[in-house]
Amino acid sequence: MSQWPNPFIEQRADPFILRHGGSYYFIASVPEYDRLELRRAATLEGLRDATPVVIWRKPDSGPMSELIWAPELHVINGQWVIWFAAAHTRALDAQGMFQHRMFALVCDDADPLSGRWQEKGQVKTPFDTFALDATSFHHQGRQWYLWAQKAPDIAGNSNLYLAELENPWTIKGNPVMLSRPEFDWECRGFRVNEGPAVLRHGKRLFVSYSASATDENYCMGLLWIDVQADPLEIGNWHKSPQPVFTTSSENSQYGPGHNSFTTTDEGEDVLVYHARHYTEIEGDPLYDPNRHTRLKPIRWREDGMPDFGIPPADDGYSSAP
Repeated sequence: MSQWPNPFIEQRADPFILRHGGSYYFIASVPEYDRLELRRAATLEGLRDATPVVIWRKPDSGPMSELIWAPELHVINGQWVIWFAAAHTRALDAQGMFQHRMFALVCDDADPLSGRWQEKGQVKTPFDTFALDATSFHHQGRQWYLWAQKAPDIAGNSNLYLAELENPWTIKGNPVMLSRPEFDWECRGFRVNEGPAVLRHGKRLFVSYSASATDENYCMGLLWIDVQADPLEIGNWHKSPQPVFTTSSENSQYGPGHNSFTTTDEGEDVLVYHARHYTEIEGDPLYDPNRHTRLKPIRWREDGMPDFGIPPADDGYSSAP
């Protein structure tokens, strides 16, 4: 199985890698939370040394002016799309909650690094609350939108929701809630389900997600459904009662999560995630810059389920910051 340097790209959290048109594209949260950068390379390994290109910067004020989080790059009907979470200049409400919403950018040019990106505004959902971490996938002839959001009537920070897309900035129909924090490992520090990512293998469609606070408690959970089943029927979904990827104290890997998936040129499935190599964090973990991007091959069990294994140790790093 393939192996990569660990960390793969330093100080890039919430990593997303898109393989498209013979190239690999990389986008992630930057420590300053103030811009969107894209990298492109002919190979997966080439992304490490590819030059980042800034394709958008946050304005000085308004609803997209603070804390630019977790961008993802997709291609839908030939159009480049980026979703990201952003907060208003007034980033916190009276209860101290972040006030992010989801926003969409589109680009109709062939090259997303040099093309013109257009702001399409907020992606509206039935309730106007904290929302983040949107992803998308094509399934059963339809384009789907999958994201995390705070429900007004449910305790906690965020649940996972699914809806069909009418276009990249407009959902269609009524969303369904796929998952909410319910197990102990989803509720440590904060009650969180966020960062969904989609992977298809065999006769199942999988949704990984991240849970709990963004320190060493952060971990990954898993949902799955038969590929023939209706994804809007919540009874068709299954949820692992245990986390599937967690902190490894032995390897000094803490809080692995907010993942995406890609493939090698040979068709091998790859887990793309971030983790820290220490636990001593001053202040809010969100402002610690050392959530590094990491890659790990996925093994498939005989029963068709993924085995993410254990986060491997850093190359040449000690357990100290």
